[in-house]
Amino acid sequence: MIKAENIVKIYKNGKLEVEALRGVSFNVDRGEFVAIMGASGSGKSTMMNILGCLDRLTSGRYLLDGEDVSSLSGKRLAAVRNKKIGFVFQSFNLLPKLNALQNVELPMVYAGVGSAERRKKAMAALERVGLAERYTHRPNEMSGGQRQRVAIARSLVNDPAIILADEPTGNLDSKASVEIMSIFQELNNDGATVVMVTHEPDIAQYTKRIVTFRDGQIINDFPVEDRLFAGVSV
Repeated sequence: MIKAENIVKIYKNGKLEVEALRGVSFNVDRGEFVAIMGASGSGKSTMMNILGCLDRLTSGRYLLDGEDVSSLSGKRLAAVRNKKIGFVFQSFNLLPKLNALQNVELPMVYAGVGSAERRKKAMAALERVGLAERYTHRPNEMSGGQRQRVAIARSLVNDPAIILADEPTGNLDSKASVEIMSIFQELNNDGATVVMVTHEPDIAQYTKRIVTFRDGQIINDFPVEDRLFAGVSV
């Protein structure tokens, strides 16, 4: 699903160059559930931005679902993001004036899906995360955990090849965090490929594999031992 080969990312600020990634290589197979960890400045967020086609690598190669996206045009990258990647962010990134259903429909609006099909798929996604009965509620009428469920539903509607979650429990209390990890585990059990950035070791224990970054390189890449199972009904 993901094949990263010797990826280098250099940020330039005048004459100053910062090497955020230094020859990173790793693969993610279809159906994996991977946590990316590391201290601030380790390169994990840069790696996630490249995996999500939000930033370009300086050198190396990145294949997503069999397609080399390393040198695609901006327009083509946008199409790849919309069709192949489902994003879940720490801050939810919901539009406050839209209700849950309308927020979930947004990726399909950009993809040109008709209104009837949009509604059907958005309702099915909300049902999948246990929020179908709140489809008319706006973000300010929902808890943080419920808003993140809406964001997860939104990430699913275009049937993405991979779900990328950036600190998805960072703004949630412990109970809501476990509920969100339960949803990710259920999605993964149903075949979804999930890559998640987190700084919380206990949250990483809900995944199947942990890749740890330091100073722009991978220092550990191991299956999770003593894996946690959320087992929370949503």
